[in-house]
Amino acid sequence: MAMEVKLLQPVKVVCTDDLGETLVDIMQTAGYSRPLMVTDSFVGSMPLVVAARTKLEQVGVDVAVFDQVKPDPLCETVESGVEAFEAHKADSIIAIGGGSSMDVARGINIVRVNGGSIIEYTNPAKPIAPCNGMIAVPTTAGTGSEMSNALVVTEGSTGRKLAVLADPAVSEYAVLNADLMLTLPAKMTIACGLDAFCHAAEGYLSRMASPVTDAICEKAMFLLYNYLPRAVANGQDREARERVMVASTLAGWMLNNAGTIAGHSIAHVLGAKYHIVHGEAVGYALPAVMEFVAPVRAHKVREIGQILGAVYPENAPDEQVAIIASRAFKDFRDRMLGLHAVEDYGISVEELVSNAQAVVDERFAGNTPRDIDLQAAEQLLEGFGSR
Repeated sequence: MAMEVKLLQPVKVVCTDDLGETLVDIMQTAGYSRPLMVTDSFVGSMPLVVAARTKLEQVGVDVAVFDQVKPDPLCETVESGVEAFEAHKADSIIAIGGGSSMDVARGINIVRVNGGSIIEYTNPAKPIAPCNGMIAVPTTAGTGSEMSNALVVTEGSTGRKLAVLADPAVSEYAVLNADLMLTLPAKMTIACGLDAFCHAAEGYLSRMASPVTDAICEKAMFLLYNYLPRAVANGQDREARERVMVASTLAGWMLNNAGTIAGHSIAHVLGAKYHIVHGEAVGYALPAVMEFVAPVRAHKVREIGQILGAVYPENAPDEQVAIIASRAFKDFRDRMLGLHAVEDYGISVEELVSNAQAVVDERFAGNTPRDIDLQAAEQLLEGFGSR
């Protein structure tokens, strides 16, 4: 019988107050000298990022910039990035940005080492050789992509979102610098923070969870409950930004070890079709998911509620506990953070429910501790965004 490892963490994590100095240290330690910086045009022009690039160039590191990343990145963007990597004769990648930049950078790294096109690697049977040389610098605290083994790309011809899971393609380094987060707008702070919270909550409820991942998921949820409202209220609160950033990184680490469940399946399907912001979508989905899995994960649903400040009547039955816990999350989401109502997207309940089969077929649904059949998916979609 093969040994089942319950916690793996190959990424070297650095927390820093000086981004440029840290990147210089990494380049010199790892022996890289020709990085391709993968980012979007906005992040690429941020003064902190420009200053870090200047510092690299001052010590003889030759940096090329690929700043064509857009939200919901296309497979074609990865192909363009591979061309840029080869044109620069690059030896490493510095990915700076949110989840989209990380996804593109990981895709470039897979293809430049393994060849072919990124779409081929959506087939889990296709082998992926180790891909070193990715240095990930998150500018949002949400996706956890700096620690994740996953990337999601959009197929240009069909609009489908496709996932690649690749343990050999995790970042070599993750560099956490809270200064990059201080100007993140409140709306993005809310969406990113909810994404991180849902990584932890769904990982906690997943079939793949273990006692050691549970402890980390609990801490990530605790940090987000206590510090995310502060970061939303005052973006310049550096302590809150740093705590939220660390929670997001821990929750991203849990993606590799515990996975996500039906909430992310719903978000991937609805996000691709209606362009619902991913972090908002998982936040709208989680209460119904908590109530759905409560019959088989009652103690864990209770624990999530307690982290969120829920108080239960003595000897409350599991059904009541699940409702109180899901209400506690809605209070956190809607009142403490101020997420806007799902109705703002203008999608009817009937339209949402019409996506049930796609949710059943989505790859992460299988991690849910209760089987997701068509009826279950319809039930979850009916509860999407309920207040």
